[in-house]
Amino acid sequence: MTDPPRNADECVQPGVVEQLARDDVERKRFLKMAGRRMGAGAAATGLAAFIAACGSSSSKSSSTTAKSPGSGSSSSSRSQTRSQTTSASANASGMSGDLAIVNYALTLEYLESEFYAKVISSGLFKGPTLSTIKTFGAEEDEHVTALKGVAMKLGKPAAKPTGKFPIKNATQVAMLAATVENLGAAAYLGQAPKIQSKEVLAAALSIHSIEARHAATLNLLTKKNPTPNGAFGSPATMQQVLAAVKPFIA
Repeated sequence: MTDPPRNADECVQPGVVEQLARDDVERKRFLKMAGRRMGAGAAATGLAAFIAACGSSSSKSSSTTAKSPGSGSSSSSRSQTRSQTTSASANASGMSGDLAIVNYALTLEYLESEFYAKVISSGLFKGPTLSTIKTFGAEEDEHVTALKGVAMKLGKPAAKPTGKFPIKNATQVAMLAATVENLGAAAYLGQAPKIQSKEVLAAALSIHSIEARHAATLNLLTKKNPTPNGAFGSPATMQQVLAAVKPFIA
């Protein structure tokens, strides 16, 4: 089976995916650590421990990581958050280090985690739907914990942004949740070719699969196609994702 054609700027780092797929030892180590229990964010739960266990293989990515977005001289945390978002957007095309990518993912997971917490406390949902939302929220919390642990091993974790989400009614919130989860899945897919460490790549893809399942579930809830892009997921660039989430950062 051949892969679908890719543009030049979407090409995977030479040999990374192939090596991961063919290296039985690394695959078994990953499955043992992250794939023993499927669902409920199991892969994300084991992410930090997996990276720690395979730390020697990540030395290349650690040495090439980009610095965290600027600290600046702003006098308030709000200004600092905006400065970081602007810096990330400006440098998106040049960010290739694993730390920069992990922190980018961590920022998105911070926002998703806060979003679900506010939805749960809104009282707009009850019964099985509320239970599903709580499950999704708990899984996003696990993603935050795991990615923050990885970022700490590679360097400095991204600062937690303050989110602002329109919570109006159940229908509007469900549509927004579907948008957020589809964006999250596209964001991980967009960065996968740029990840240098095969361990970080495998772990990122495990989180991506959970984001995609969240998205498919919410697409069905909102009466949309669970696979809106057909047989292959559509990646989103860092610039596209940061522009999309900017309205949700206070």
